[in-house]
Amino acid sequence: MAPDEAVFKGKRVLVTGGLGFIGSNLCLRLVKWGAKVTVVDNMMPRLGGNLFNVKEVADQVKINFSDVRDSHSMDYLVKDQEYIFHLAGQVNHVDSIRNPIQDLDINCRGTLVLLESCRKYNREAKIIFSGTRGEYGSSVTLPVGEDHPTNPKGIYAVTNLTAEKMVLVYHDVHKIPGTCLRITNTYGPRHQMAHDEYGVLNWFIRKAIDNEEIPVFGDGRILRDFLYVDDLVDCFLQVAACDRAYGEVFNVGTGVPINFIDLAKKIVEIAGTGKVAFTEFTRERKEVEPGDYYTDISKIKRVVGWAPRTDLEQGLRKTIDFYRKHKKEYWQ
Repeated sequence: MAPDEAVFKGKRVLVTGGLGFIGSNLCLRLVKWGAKVTVVDNMMPRLGGNLFNVKEVADQVKINFSDVRDSHSMDYLVKDQEYIFHLAGQVNHVDSIRNPIQDLDINCRGTLVLLESCRKYNREAKIIFSGTRGEYGSSVTLPVGEDHPTNPKGIYAVTNLTAEKMVLVYHDVHKIPGTCLRITNTYGPRHQMAHDEYGVLNWFIRKAIDNEEIPVFGDGRILRDFLYVDDLVDCFLQVAACDRAYGEVFNVGTGVPINFIDLAKKIVEIAGTGKVAFTEFTRERKEVEPGDYYTDISKIKRVVGWAPRTDLEQGLRKTIDFYRKHKKEYWQ
């Protein structure tokens, strides 16, 4: 079922982290559907904030260069907003190992500052929180449902799980509507491509486009499901518009697993360039690698009516075409 664009026409919407990969794709859709969009982003280096991401709608959105940890900014920005998509966060798994205090500060304190601003100035705002499938840690059963144990392997996943719990507490205690998504690996246009420390599929695509070796860790047999960003945008909007979704946690993915070696081969086949090579895990990656994961999306299908519509081959073709066209904007 496609989301209903009429729901967002004329609505006031705040997108935190709105110049990043997922946030910018969401903003483009919201503008297209007639929403009044405010973007907040701190443009922290290496996390993917890029003004080119919203270039085509720059005159139709308000951009605020600020930080979710800044209570004065948040107090001002949340006023009168009808929907708040909270995507701002430290999303680099490797950086979260190198600098866990920063990870805690951005993901937990930042979320709490945003929630407190809503408590003080806008309890009517509907908050949609972007979390990670990493909250589960190593899979005990597959596919992974929402009732699966949460045993995060890295600080990044711990801080996401904590932020999720905060959103749900403010929903229960302060009656600020909140819903939380645990999102699988997402790929597509507008992702940062300067380094390989998050967004593995997009990094594989960069290596293929550059006609280089795609580095597949270990034996390449680890399973994942991969979600195209347009499908994730659909999901955000359908969840936001669904009253039954608030107070709930949902898995978001395709539920269709593929191993990394087959993924790399498929990218090479579609791109017509690059080649596949095996490499050893780095110590930092091995420490946080949870093993096989693919998601059970039966709950979100049942409650919200969302399901992905883009198969992997179609999504890869669109993604490769985008980066070949706009390579200079993303390779730096």
